[in-house]
Amino acid sequence: MHDIRLIRDDPEGFDVGLARRGAEPQAKALLALDEERRALTTKLQEAQSRRNEASKAIGKAMGQGNADEAEKLKAEVAELKQAMPELEKRLEKVSDELDHALAVIPNIPAADVPEGEDEDANVEVARWGTPRGFDFEPKEHADIAPALGMEFETGAKLSGARFTFLRGPMARLHRALGQFMLDRQVGENGYTECNPPVLVRDEAMYGTDKLPKFAEDSFRTTDDRWLIPTAEVSLTASVMGDILDADALPIRLTALTQCFRSEAGAAGRDTRGFIRQHQFEKCELVSIVKPEDSEAEHERMTKCAQGVLEALGLPYRTMLLCTGDMGFGAKKTYDLEVWLPGQGAFREISSCSNTGDFQARRMKTRYRPEGETKKTEFVHTLNGSGLAVGRTLVAVIENYQEADGSVTVPEALHPYMAGTTRLEPTT
Repeated sequence: MHDIRLIRDDPEGFDVGLARRGAEPQAKALLALDEERRALTTKLQEAQSRRNEASKAIGKAMGQGNADEAEKLKAEVAELKQAMPELEKRLEKVSDELDHALAVIPNIPAADVPEGEDEDANVEVARWGTPRGFDFEPKEHADIAPALGMEFETGAKLSGARFTFLRGPMARLHRALGQFMLDRQVGENGYTECNPPVLVRDEAMYGTDKLPKFAEDSFRTTDDRWLIPTAEVSLTASVMGDILDADALPIRLTALTQCFRSEAGAAGRDTRGFIRQHQFEKCELVSIVKPEDSEAEHERMTKCAQGVLEALGLPYRTMLLCTGDMGFGAKKTYDLEVWLPGQGAFREISSCSNTGDFQARRMKTRYRPEGETKKTEFVHTLNGSGLAVGRTLVAVIENYQEADGSVTVPEALHPYMAGTTRLEPTT
């Protein structure tokens, strides 16, 4: 959410920021609504004030025996009472229009975000690991995994497209990955483990910028709750409406949860395999920090996600997303892309974003700086994947595959696998 006061102060700068996103100028239309709202507010306040004054004057006129003046004042009060509901209705309508207009405008990119229209303009800032050399032609996971317990047909039979049934050691490997990620983020990186609801209200989705613009990307229940698209929603919204003490920051939260996405905008993309599912697990990272700490926290969070890939021995590269490829609420984003030898390509496995105060304004989440008794400021929020479990499973299958169709379990996962060090094909 944007601050209309900042837009008033620098409308040209606001439009320049939107232009970097490839968006049309908005300041003029927003300021017109803002001006109308302020004018209506003033008019309503003046009417309320005059009504109160006239009401008091009626009693005074009656006490002085001035019946004519009293009747005149009564007529004025009646007229004001009749006009005020219409003013209130118009003010509510204009306020709703302005709030909605502000709610669907993306965040302004940070100054160091490269400009570009799409992923082709993203900038590689780091690379780790050397892709394994195979003495056979590596296969994609969708060709290897069915014989190891990744049942696409069973998932489709139960739930339709983009659902998968995992069985036996494959299910255990999936669970091991999630537990390994969670343990690492808590034990080594200092995040607080949480077990949040996966069904949330409108307010939580709106506060974390998933509504109203991306309603079609999520699943809604018949009692008007939402299945979370990511635990970012539950974790970030846990401080919704709060005024936090400065010494409570930073707050670092993590959770391993089921996530649900309709993939409404992904028609025809990754329809084969386990990469893009309607239901998946993710180890989410969320930070709530002071504004001056958010840039450093963004770098720290990204390193926490990178550490999981390095511990698993999975080659990856870090991409700084351009203005045209960033998410709606982000001011700056790093994507981690893991190497998939079966595809011969790097694919996204984590996205770490700094949203600045964009979500905090929507959630009305502030903190009280040290030494202040009344003054409050908006916090900054960050979120990232540490990591997406299903995509990591895909990366393990493709990078650790053997010529006979088996998959070696990475050493870091051995403590979670009850002695299983290799997945063997059963068919």
